[in-house]
Amino acid sequence: MKKIHIVLLVLISGAIAYLISSFKFASSTYDSIAEAKANPGKFVHIAVRLDTLAPVVYDPIKDANFLSFQAMGVDSADQKMQVIYRKGEIPNLMISERLVLKGKYENGHFECKDVQTKCPSKYKDDMKAAEKNVQKTTEQSEPAKTL
Repeated sequence: MKKIHIVLLVLISGAIAYLISSFKFASSTYDSIAEAKANPGKFVHIAVRLDTLAPVVYDPIKDANFLSFQAMGVDSADQKMQVIYRKGEIPNLMISERLVLKGKYENGHFECKDVQTKCPSKYKDDMKAAEKNVQKTTEQSEPAKTL
């Protein structure tokens, strides 16, 4: 092989290695409650579930911007933390399956700056009904005739 071919091969393989490593670091991962508590003051993204046994504190007459609730880990209910959100009520909080909280763990609670709710799909039941309908129609239809 010529020197130019070897140099080009090394450059291309280096570029591929760089792209693979950059995708690995750019992948979206969430921190756990334990990691947030271990690093107070660090801005983190945490995937949690709402603890439905603990009260949700929201009084729009007293302070319309204050909301407090208990969150627990997605995988384990052992990890819990108090969350304070200072931007008012969160739509769909009570029906959400998961919450993605963005903020910092400070002074014994999670000071939340932004919340993203992950609600259950409203199309799950519709998909099951559609699958049953497709099965019925395929069972009832005649086989196609070929010419």
